[in-house]
Amino acid sequence: MYIESLEKLINNFRSLPGVGYKTAQRYAYSILNKTKEEVSEFAKSIVDAKNNIKFCKECGNFSETDICEICRKKNTDIICVVKEPKDIAVMEKVKSFDGVFHVLGGTISPLENRGPDDIRIKELLSRVQKYGTKEVIMALNPDVEGDATAMYISKLLTPLGVKVTRLAQGISMGSDIEFADEVTLSRAMEKRTTL
Repeated sequence: MYIESLEKLINNFRSLPGVGYKTAQRYAYSILNKTKEEVSEFAKSIVDAKNNIKFCKECGNFSETDICEICRKKNTDIICVVKEPKDIAVMEKVKSFDGVFHVLGGTISPLENRGPDDIRIKELLSRVQKYGTKEVIMALNPDVEGDATAMYISKLLTPLGVKVTRLAQGISMGSDIEFADEVTLSRAMEKRTTL
């Protein structure tokens, strides 16, 4: 049984990251079971989000205003550098962090033909100088691109007298050592602390 509009809806859901055919199919059937008003509200929320959300002119976070709420309220002595705006939501769960964020919009990746000029490093340097920032925390993924980007930025900031730190890496709470890979175990051993 082929229903063109249903297949089109399923394919649109499949275009979302991490959504396979079965999940997209469940989403599509869920939409069909909603009232027209509910579906209209759902569609309107998607269009509204796309029309109203932009990037903060300071940090690059998602915002409905030119300057996001975090940039307006937080301490500029510390800047936490992340790869994408969605990483800020994760980092904001750390209630003890009182600084601002800076979104690079990617990492240095020669394989993807993305160099330092293709991400927001110049904007970071400008903010550090403008604020007189004392510390920059590199909160990038612990992979080759994240490490290369962190090292590159560190080499630019260190001569300015800015302390550059990196999130500690190792075995996460609640996980078993037997499932950790060699790189993770190596970093955990390297970053061990005194009890």
